[in-house]
Amino acid sequence: MSDEMKSYEEALEQRLNARKTEYDAMSVPDAEVYQAVQAGIRQAARKRKSRLRWVMSSISAAAIILVFTGCIRVSPAFASFVEQLPGMEGIVSMIRQDKGLMMAIDQSLLQKVGVTDEHDGASVTVEGIITDESRMVIFYTMKGMKDLDKGGYDIDLLDRDGEKLPVAFSYSSPQPASENGVYEDKIDVSFTESLPPQELTVVFKERGKEPNNKWKVTFPVDRSLTKGMKKIIPVNQTMTVDGQRIHVKEAVLYPTRLVLDIEYDPNNTKKIFGIRDLQLVDEQGRAWRTDSSSISGSGSSVFFESMYFTTPKKLTLQGSGLSAVDKDELVISIDPSSSEIQGGPSSLKLLQSTVQGKNLILEFSIADAQNATSGLSFTNIEDSKGSTFEINEVGWSPSVFEARVVIKNGAAAKGNLTMEIYSYPDQIRAPFSIEIPVTP
Repeated sequence: MSDEMKSYEEALEQRLNARKTEYDAMSVPDAEVYQAVQAGIRQAARKRKSRLRWVMSSISAAAIILVFTGCIRVSPAFASFVEQLPGMEGIVSMIRQDKGLMMAIDQSLLQKVGVTDEHDGASVTVEGIITDESRMVIFYTMKGMKDLDKGGYDIDLLDRDGEKLPVAFSYSSPQPASENGVYEDKIDVSFTESLPPQELTVVFKERGKEPNNKWKVTFPVDRSLTKGMKKIIPVNQTMTVDGQRIHVKEAVLYPTRLVLDIEYDPNNTKKIFGIRDLQLVDEQGRAWRTDSSSISGSGSSVFFESMYFTTPKKLTLQGSGLSAVDKDELVISIDPSSSEIQGGPSSLKLLQSTVQGKNLILEFSIADAQNATSGLSFTNIEDSKGSTFEINEVGWSPSVFEARVVIKNGAAAKGNLTMEIYSYPDQIRAPFSIEIPVTP
């Protein structure tokens, strides 16, 4: 264990022990009072700074801290303890495949929230969060929501002034609730322009209904747990894959993930849409995963599982090839009336074009697209009169190598359509590997 890591763990242990001392002085209500307090919390769901709410939140936190204090150093059994805590059992199951987040739990970085907004027989509870300077994962539970499979919910993230956070975030559309009427999921937030707020409001809004119901949950964010833990690791290496130069500039290691800064050489002859099977492998052969679809354009930040608390001796960046197209084959021209296509890669064929209502449907086949991880899509679409169009829907059938592209209001297009390839499923096999330094 490095001196820096040891110093951090000692500091974290002191902070948690101090909190434990504070919580030890609290009087925990008996069962009858506990039920009364819970009822009060439900009645005060819209009063975000209710003292009663935060008393209960503190009591719940006390139970967490009692467990956390004895498990500051990595404990393989700690995740199973968290699963047994009320309101937390779904959290571990959601992140079992993310080794970095699991270790963040082992290192006491999961913040219990347990704040609910309830009305009209339905409720939303933010159960807990894990956050650092780069990422926040918000775990929430829905209960009593009607027709989850027929509609959806939009989510807003607001600061204490009610302004939307300048962040990117993702979440899944709710699925039908389980037999007990509970739906559990998470929101994955990336911070690029700001740090996590000290107070966060999560707003869930019904989609497609008027008036649309809203559930608002507000809670404080403890940023001190991961303060100063960011590690910058210079890399400054260039690799050549299928004749294309890719610059790996630096790695930034956080408790929740590793961010690898990749840049495509502007003089490359191909436009790269993605890197196949990208992963980091340590000296023990463990693979740290990523979502390579995050790489596009001139390059970007690539997110991997975090190995912050494992201190690997060696890391190797590996991949099996590229998804790319020659830059002089990016623009194609289509005659919808004759289904003729000009330009584009030789593997791209237009099967047919049909009009459905106001939309134009284009169906393509793509040869040699086995094991493709992305489909076909276009940008900069316009007709011969200069009118522009957008894509309404795309589909990809990997078993038959066919793609379906729906152009919104495309039935009104005049003459030929020109469009630029935005993503392409053709895969170039060209295995590569480079070593990444692990010492900042």
